[in-house]
Amino acid sequence: MKTSFKKTLKSTLPILLGVFLVWYSYYRTTEEEKQQIIHYIKEANLLWVGISVILGVLTHLSRAIRWNYLLKPLGYTPGLMNNILIILTAYFTNLGIPRSGEILRATALTTYEGVPFEKGFGTIVTERVIDLIMLLLIVSITFFLQTDIIWAFLQGKGFNATVLIGLLSIGTIGLFLSMYFVKTSTSTLAKKLKKILKGLMDGVFSIFKMKNKWAFVCHTIFIWVAYIAMFWIIKFTIPETMNLTVSQLMVAFVAGAFAMTATNGGIGIYPIAVSSALAIFDISSVSGDAFGWIMWISQTFMIVVFGAISFLILPLWNRNR
Repeated sequence: MKTSFKKTLKSTLPILLGVFLVWYSYYRTTEEEKQQIIHYIKEANLLWVGISVILGVLTHLSRAIRWNYLLKPLGYTPGLMNNILIILTAYFTNLGIPRSGEILRATALTTYEGVPFEKGFGTIVTERVIDLIMLLLIVSITFFLQTDIIWAFLQGKGFNATVLIGLLSIGTIGLFLSMYFVKTSTSTLAKKLKKILKGLMDGVFSIFKMKNKWAFVCHTIFIWVAYIAMFWIIKFTIPETMNLTVSQLMVAFVAGAFAMTATNGGIGIYPIAVSSALAIFDISSVSGDAFGWIMWISQTFMIVVFGAISFLILPLWNRNR
């Protein structure tokens, strides 16, 4: 009973949070601001929105090709079409239940391509670790490019050098103590953590042992450059954001990327996070909100349409299996 309740809570809480944030976003704006935001969304140049969506589709195609580079050393080479359909379906299901897509990907790969679940799931975990490393790299680059403005913003929020250094020191010490505990402890928890960490590290380092390692790296770079590009292109839909530089938009991109993990597909929180980040560069809340909503609506629409189509086509494409 408790397990069932926890599962239900984990599934519904992000959705409820997203709905609340949509309401909050609506409630905190005046009628005039609402009309301006709606006007910007309606008048958004569909050419730029379309290019952004096409880039989004290409990232999924690139992911499908990259996935085979991880599966090939295991002795499996699924059909590219199946990979594309499975990935799009997985992103579609993630909108309803967070992280359910990863399970679905591994299950579908077992069903239609005969890849054992644990092996398929292992490659998906490796992908996620690589993506996390890329996100942290982008965060570091963004902080380096916009150090002054980010630092000024943090100081305006009450942060100072002493507090920040203290937090970083505590985090670093905590990380090393945790690593020492995992390495030396013989407890069941430590053994499980050690096994998980070893599996993750093996997955990451296996990339450098694969035959197509440079192709894998190139696809990974393309995926993340395309993510930034599809975000950057949306600036042309709002007059006030047209003159923003790539490094300035990367601050908002990072804010949006972290917001995506808080609720299902970033519902509610994504536009708020993007707008708050753009406000650092004196972009009005109306333009910031409109930018965030145009970006979120266009990409969510892409996932819903292509994901739903893939969900229907996948069993038909494999009807003889």
